[in-house]
Amino acid sequence: MSLINTQVQPFKTQAFHNGQFVDVTEQSFHGKWSVVIFMPAAFTFNCPTEIEDAANNYAEFQKVGAEVYIVTTDTHFSHKVWHETSPAVGKAQFPLVGDPTHALTNAFGVHIPEEGLALRGTFVINPEGKIKTMEVHSNEIARDVGETLRKLKAAQFTAAHPGQVCPAKWQEGAATLTPSLDLVGKI
Repeated sequence: MSLINTQVQPFKTQAFHNGQFVDVTEQSFHGKWSVVIFMPAAFTFNCPTEIEDAANNYAEFQKVGAEVYIVTTDTHFSHKVWHETSPAVGKAQFPLVGDPTHALTNAFGVHIPEEGLALRGTFVINPEGKIKTMEVHSNEIARDVGETLRKLKAAQFTAAHPGQVCPAKWQEGAATLTPSLDLVGKI
């Protein structure tokens, strides 16, 4: 069953964010766009490269009114040490969310039970707490956060312009389509 257009289920956990431990709940996603990026675990190989990519693009996410949340199956304590010891992870200004109970990884369908880890899942959530995009893939393949930003902007555009769709490779400011009978077979 797809999670697209479903409401994020209630949860409560903790994150390391800007030198503090903070609570994160489903309510944290309300009122703004959110990007939730699941990673297997702290202190791994590919994960710091993705966090650094997210950190390098964070100003763009903030510019379009979105918050980024990185989630691993570790505790918020591990995230504090990871942030302090990894130059790449140390660039993160967004919450590093712990999911030691696997409540989030299970709710989002990215939990690997036999490993106790998460798959690489990326979710864009609208200000009402509904999942608008999802991508889940194998852990040996790192993501391009620039593509996540593009999907976020497309979701924001279509939310603001009902009846419009964003074609393949759509970029902010590019033409969109208005689905109609006249377009069938013409594109």
